[in-house]
Amino acid sequence: MIPIKSEREIDKMRESCACAAKVLDKLAMLVRPGVTTGDIDEAAADYMSDEQCRSAFLGYRNFPGQICISVNEEVVHGIGGTRRIQYGDIVKLDVGVIKGGWVGDTAKTVPVGAIKPAWSRLLAVTEDILDRVIPIAEAGRRIGDISAFIEDEVLANGYNVVREFVGHGVGRNLHEEPQIPNFGRAGTGPRLKPGMTLAIEPMVNLGGAAVRTLEDDWTVVTADHMPSAHFEHTVLITKGEPQILTWREKMVAK
Repeated sequence: MIPIKSEREIDKMRESCACAAKVLDKLAMLVRPGVTTGDIDEAAADYMSDEQCRSAFLGYRNFPGQICISVNEEVVHGIGGTRRIQYGDIVKLDVGVIKGGWVGDTAKTVPVGAIKPAWSRLLAVTEDILDRVIPIAEAGRRIGDISAFIEDEVLANGYNVVREFVGHGVGRNLHEEPQIPNFGRAGTGPRLKPGMTLAIEPMVNLGGAAVRTLEDDWTVVTADHMPSAHFEHTVLITKGEPQILTWREKMVAK
């Protein structure tokens, strides 16, 4: 069953998603050379407290961090720790919060200073694909239409999508039906209906598609150690145009 939210529940989702977007924007401002990923994770707890929300990730299947913070070849699910961010890195910040019993989920990749041109293009293309796929998420379309668009655009730009990890429904729970792969065939999968709230999140590798999980049982890295980009919005399906519930300002290079 794919949950359909009532108007009152959608209002609650708007609050949680706005909170997630605000926390993410604050954290992105902290990403600079010399700061540890642990510093950013600790700041996340403070920012969430300020916004009267809490982490949706901490303790989820025993995940130990407030947010997921993944650097360069780390794709997703990185854990804040002693790693110091360096000039030229790209840092993925994935924020999930719970406010009033509802989850907001959003992510972006932050460049640290003047990054390599090939990496800069990877980030720009990935974010652009997310921006352009969201209008496709209209009532009456199918999940496969979203998946196929992402895959086609990623491949057309010479990159590869991560296949092991996917987007998903979000609401009272961090992960709800339906799953939203970043690959697939148009015209397939569940039909989109007003009241669905979906976390759409392209994960795009500069190199090959293969990934592996490190010994911490969480951090996912590219098998070839090439960089990966990740952007995510929680999107509401309506009777008209889809709405971005986690809208935020565009990233600015540091």
